[in-house]
Amino acid sequence: MKAVIVYDSAYGNTKAIAEAVASGLGSANARTVPAAQFRRGDVSAGDLLVVGSPINGWRPTPKTMQALTDVGTQGLSGILAAAFDTRVKLFIHGDAAKKISHQLKKAGATLVSKPMPFYVGGTEGPLLAGETERARTWGGELLTLMKTKATKRSA
Repeated sequence: MKAVIVYDSAYGNTKAIAEAVASGLGSANARTVPAAQFRRGDVSAGDLLVVGSPINGWRPTPKTMQALTDVGTQGLSGILAAAFDTRVKLFIHGDAAKKISHQLKKAGATLVSKPMPFYVGGTEGPLLAGETERARTWGGELLTLMKTKATKRSA
């Protein structure tokens, strides 16, 4: 049982969140992979796949969507999954994490968390105060959910 955090990052903010999520999951359990380098073989049944992207034109980046498209329909069957995005905190914005969650589900993954937003202080960042710690905490919550699902499968 392992976790792979796939991300695309234009200014380093989404990468920082991916690394914080991995830290919360525990370094022995998790690794980060840029979206362009992700391959379906990086995860196996029972593993956790977390995918993150900055909002780019109201949606995930093309690299993120390509990584998800490449696994194909039902290509993530048996995989646990969650999604996040980085965004500017505005009244109106896109929702990349929701679109990623939809693609993960379409590919057969089992979602274990609602889409999670993390906030930046402008188009290029930096991350708002406390967002890295919030991502680390979310990683810990995902680890608990992952262990719960594994326990239920073995029972």
